[in-house]
Amino acid sequence: MKNMGILGAVLIVLGVGALFFGHFSYTDTKPVLKAGPLEISSQQDHTIWIPTAAGIVIVLAGVALVMTGRRSS
Repeated sequence: MKNMGILGAVLIVLGVGALFFGHFSYTDTKPVLKAGPLEISSQQDHTIWIPTAAGIVIVLAGVALVMTGRRSS
């Protein structure tokens, strides 16, 4: 498989993952107060949503790259 085909396969896996999971979350810790040895921190949860249309476009682009990679072999 050529490089285009490998990239296409990776895009297909990422696109299907985006369609199944739809979002991911992470926690950000920020210092609020530092007074000598005392430190108070705040944790904030962030959620990033992946649009369904983006997942579909990624899968279609991956399929197109796989097909292009097969034609050039």
